[in-house]
Amino acid sequence: MIQQNEGIIYKVASFYTDKEYPIGDLYQEIVLNLWKSYPSFRGESKYSTWIYRIALNTCVSFYRRSTRNINIVDIAIDIPDITDNNDQIKELYSLINRLGKIERALVLLYLDDKSYKEIAEITGLSVTNVATKLNRTKEKMKQMSNK
Repeated sequence: MIQQNEGIIYKVASFYTDKEYPIGDLYQEIVLNLWKSYPSFRGESKYSTWIYRIALNTCVSFYRRSTRNINIVDIAIDIPDITDNNDQIKELYSLINRLGKIERALVLLYLDDKSYKEIAEITGLSVTNVATKLNRTKEKMKQMSNK
């Protein structure tokens, strides 16, 4: 199951990693939490939805623990080598990198073509709250890009 959904785990971890806390550490932490949580998985959602939820919660908790011990660390997304033809992608990742952790999680799920209902299940927010927060986040990103 973990191998089949490895892309989800890496994607979520990449949004919450930086040089001091590499992606491998977050990946291992997520897998450990999946292992611990598996006995309580009731099958009421798809595996991918459950994995997203565990991964996001793990990353946010990992980030909170790490910021208690040090000054706030800017979370950076490691952007792969992107050619100059993809300036819009670079700008998008730059904007996402400047968002708060909840906004970043919502955008990640939205970009992964998750429905508002699926995003609500993963994040624990209501569907209405997801829609509202996503609209506000989109507007915030537009304003950030105009500056």
